[in-house]
Amino acid sequence: MDRGRFSLLQLDPGEIYFEDYSAIFIPPDTTPKTYDVKKQDGRLKMCSKSLVFDPKDINKPMIKIQLKDCVIIEQWKGSAKFLQSNNVLSVNCREYIEMLERNIIAPYQFKDSANFLFLLNYANIMNCLPQICQLHRASTLPAAEQADMIATIVHSRQARVSFNPLWLDLYEKIVMETQADKVTPLVVNPGRILLSTSRLCFQPYNNIEQYPVLKIDLNSIKRIVKRRFLLQQIGLEIYSNENSSNPHIYLSFKNQKLRDEFYDNLLQQPELKLNEIEQDVMTLQWQNGIISNYEYLLYINSLGDRTINDLTQYPVFPWIISNYSGEKLDLNDPENFRDLSKPIGALNELRLGRLLERYNEMSHPKFMYGSHYSTPGFVLYYLARQYPHYVLCLQSGRFDHPDRMFNSVADAFKNCQTNMSDFKELIPEFYDISQEGKFLVNNMGINFGYRHNNVKVGDVELPHWTNGPKHFIEKLRDALESDVASKNLHKWIDLIFGYKQKGEEAVKANNLFYHLCYEGNVDLDSIIDLNERHALEVQIMEFGQIPKQVFKVPHPQRKVGLKLLTEPYQITQDDPKLEDKWKTMTNLCLQTSFNSHKNTVSHIFISDDGTRITSVGYDSKLKVFSLPQNKQTRSANIGNMPLSSCIQLPNINVLVIGSWDNQILLYDLDYGKVKESVLAHEDAITCMSFASKINLLVSGSGDCTVKIWKGLNSDGIIKPIQCLHKQIDHNSQVTCLCFDRENKYLAVGTEDGEIYVWETTNFTLFKKYDKHCSSIRALSYSPEGLKLAIGSSDKLFQIIDVNTGMPVFSKTLKSSISSLKWNEFLLVLGCDDGGLSIWDIFEVKLLLEVKAHSDVIKTLDISLEREFIATGSQDRVIKVWKPKTNNL
Repeated sequence: MDRGRFSLLQLDPGEIYFEDYSAIFIPPDTTPKTYDVKKQDGRLKMCSKSLVFDPKDINKPMIKIQLKDCVIIEQWKGSAKFLQSNNVLSVNCREYIEMLERNIIAPYQFKDSANFLFLLNYANIMNCLPQICQLHRASTLPAAEQADMIATIVHSRQARVSFNPLWLDLYEKIVMETQADKVTPLVVNPGRILLSTSRLCFQPYNNIEQYPVLKIDLNSIKRIVKRRFLLQQIGLEIYSNENSSNPHIYLSFKNQKLRDEFYDNLLQQPELKLNEIEQDVMTLQWQNGIISNYEYLLYINSLGDRTINDLTQYPVFPWIISNYSGEKLDLNDPENFRDLSKPIGALNELRLGRLLERYNEMSHPKFMYGSHYSTPGFVLYYLARQYPHYVLCLQSGRFDHPDRMFNSVADAFKNCQTNMSDFKELIPEFYDISQEGKFLVNNMGINFGYRHNNVKVGDVELPHWTNGPKHFIEKLRDALESDVASKNLHKWIDLIFGYKQKGEEAVKANNLFYHLCYEGNVDLDSIIDLNERHALEVQIMEFGQIPKQVFKVPHPQRKVGLKLLTEPYQITQDDPKLEDKWKTMTNLCLQTSFNSHKNTVSHIFISDDGTRITSVGYDSKLKVFSLPQNKQTRSANIGNMPLSSCIQLPNINVLVIGSWDNQILLYDLDYGKVKESVLAHEDAITCMSFASKINLLVSGSGDCTVKIWKGLNSDGIIKPIQCLHKQIDHNSQVTCLCFDRENKYLAVGTEDGEIYVWETTNFTLFKKYDKHCSSIRALSYSPEGLKLAIGSSDKLFQIIDVNTGMPVFSKTLKSSISSLKWNEFLLVLGCDDGGLSIWDIFEVKLLLEVKAHSDVIKTLDISLEREFIATGSQDRVIKVWKPKTNNL
């Protein structure tokens, strides 16, 4: 069926389109002689607040008759000879609207009273008229009663509709069926949503969609996101393959319980194969430079419930450039950039002062800005040339005054700095080079009118430093990806999506908006009065909505100019493609294994030259294995208690060994005996680490302390008791510890899940994180020392930004983590089930996951040049692994 030009955008906000009828429109001035010429074939649309006639002839205007403006609606009682039927609807109205005459997008024409006749070709007037008259009666009631009556009519009609099972295949089983709305910009279209064992189907209550039923194969769905709609957790956005016939749908449910039930049922379907993108992967990739600032902002917007399908929650991007009047633009000059640490309303100190004066005089609830940085009106302010029909919908058939339109980039930015009610940020289109700035050009030739200087509104006026829309967008994108922006973008994220978004931090940052903008400040479900609820929804739309708060702690900074970003791999001369072997490996090759411990292998380390592996175990044995000779070269019995850790002191041939009998022992490899020992702690030694740059040994214990031993191998002093420098206390047993590469910080993990970071200059507490509810098993600093990898007994593997404590990567594994090591781009995890995971932590992807041992991998190490990995297990075996590729 030809659907003509009719669109839900031509209806009032919240208005519902029910059905349509094939009809002939007979203009008021029709005579028997002119009937054949003037009659118009088309379709008459019955909607909850209006009747709309859509003629087949696109040169003729569409006619919209608001039911509230109708005087009489009845079956025609006339006797014109050119009408052979009385199956005619007669409508007398005080005013009507003409739209899209000659199919040109233009402001609606509001016409005076008229009498309309619609000859119904197939429908019976006696079936249609009662429904139309019922809606007409509703339009005469006060607003609250009108909304209530329309809601009753809508419910009555929709309750009679169920999903047509004939659309399903023979063996397809229904899992769940319920009512849901399909959401597109400015439009909500109700229907039935059905989940089967193989597909997702949406059947609208009307025939406005392209297909009677929209079908999405479950195996094509790649991503499902819970969304907030009108500040309520009732939305669900579903993304499919790009080559799918329906690559995307945004649904809104009646309540959160129904949405969550549908979501849970959807996830349980075996046919569903989602792309598993961990929430925090993107943050680490962004920090490493794998993804751009633009891509990361799109991702953050998605986490904050911003989507292009909802103009009330459209993605928000920052103004980056502040120079729109100069002849040239130097992207290396910070003076050309906006201060991203401040909200747009605080950039002008003079205006901010006046706003704060008003704020201080207000009664509660206070706000600094009476307008928002993102509303449907602001989005369409920028996109009026690309989507004029959206503007007409939002503004009741009118365009904005020509002087108030988006005519000049420089004027728009200036207005955002000076106007007391203008605090707009930007939208993604300003940085999307794929669209080439089409929204800046009046390609449709829309007549938006003339400005005060008698200049017709055309394309947007661009700065002098650009030669056209495409070049302008490219320059803005370059600015967004520049070092200046990258160093400061996290500050803007804190304001819009982070910890400065609301509360006391928002007040301190001059970032407080009207209280209705914030999620949780109004419960729409508790408002029984439909009129009051509608008024609140309109307010929410007009004021704009704060994004969902994504981050509760300061967001980490992007790393700029680090060697890690530009040269992430150390390539040796002997093996110039060493990193490629890890990145392209298909499996691990077991190089050799040693099975000489009689109990759990508790700790191993590889010598700097990669020729030896030293180990200690619960059997009280110290073992040294020669890799070139592929045999054990030393075995020594160290006391009669399990040994927990072992460290080679630099410059001297001495090992420091930690024991469960609370002792630290110094074993002389030259003489093959324990030379010194000290009762170091009041409980078992659990872990040790050595800081070679500052010559410090640290030991952790079950007695909740870490002890610092200074100068252990300097000036010939090798008596530990003389080297005790300091003791630092913790709330529970110390389980693991490590220094950063520069030895400036010491990280300590404990049994109760706390992580302490100590400055090594005077061992004052730098940071403390309560990240886990279970024991911290392993810690390892990133090469540049700005991130910390954490493995815990609750199966959670995290990488946190040390300065902010924010997780930049998080993944729950199949088994608890027992050991880990970070060496440049490689991060290796050992687990309780004997599994070994190897990650390329620069690109943030899992390279390989194998079953390496039959029991817990208690310890592992990576050779200095990443040629191989060694693992030690509770199964008493030490194994040496190399990457296996298709070329090997």
